[in-house]
Amino acid sequence: MILKTIVGRLCYKLFTLLISMMYAVTPYQAPANDAPIAPTDPDKVQLYFAAIADPQVSNYLLKRVPAFDAVCEDLHNAAVPLDAVVMAGDIAENGLAIEYQYIYEKLGGLGCPYINAEGNHDIRLRIYQQSLARFSAFSNALNENDAFDSYHYSIVLNGYKFIVLGSDRTMFEESFLSDEQLAWLDSELAGERGHPTFVVLHQPLKNTHGLPDTWGSPIDSAGSVGKQSDRINETLQKYDNVILITGHLHTGFGDYTYEEYGNIRMVNLPSLTVKNKDGGNNDSGIGCMVECYENEIVFRARNFQTGEWLPDYDWHIPVK
Repeated sequence: MILKTIVGRLCYKLFTLLISMMYAVTPYQAPANDAPIAPTDPDKVQLYFAAIADPQVSNYLLKRVPAFDAVCEDLHNAAVPLDAVVMAGDIAENGLAIEYQYIYEKLGGLGCPYINAEGNHDIRLRIYQQSLARFSAFSNALNENDAFDSYHYSIVLNGYKFIVLGSDRTMFEESFLSDEQLAWLDSELAGERGHPTFVVLHQPLKNTHGLPDTWGSPIDSAGSVGKQSDRINETLQKYDNVILITGHLHTGFGDYTYEEYGNIRMVNLPSLTVKNKDGGNNDSGIGCMVECYENEIVFRARNFQTGEWLPDYDWHIPVK
């Protein structure tokens, strides 16, 4: 249970009551089920996971809830079991326990690992250890264990490693990665030399995915991970078949989603519930289902809210 106090439980009951009242006025729209989630080639796929970013479920911005609820329903209606759900940060708008509780109740129970990265909304405006404790309780509840105790960690699924990075101190928009975490990143990648590896970080590297213009700022580092961007880039460039998954920018599917940056392949995911921009498809509820094959990684674009595939925005990444 994420909520540990009587006050927290009362606040959560009020929160869910308001959502019920909203649905009484504007009925919930379920996703279609005629094109359920399933891999293109189920006999050859080696790993199959959902990749989403910026749910930003909010205790007061209730207009985001219907999109999130539909996304969760679509994932639960998948035609095949998922190997994982990856969330690239800004999971809760305000890092509140009642927000995490709602996400847990709607998204939990898929029977697969949940690979969660923190975002600036998850940690800002509060004491770092408090944010980490709430995020840990949430992630451990989803995964039905107590293994999560850090914002940076790694996990191997079906032979594919996921390396999750996170801030080592409270920040407002950027992240701060300590020397220790950067050294850990290098060692984790070195152990997977040549094998496809997913690195999950909320904020992208500077001057990628249209930055700083897509952040609406003339400052070179605006919208990026921040001061450690160059060092992260130098580390990632050393290794083949590294795929960096980020969010944060709220750009829709289009020119800024996929980028080859030197030796790195990068996917910047759109926002799940907050209005997207700068893309050919800026709908809410959009993200990717990722299919891993021997010779390629496929990011299949999907509108989880409506239950529709978006083949115009699929990306095929060859494995070297």
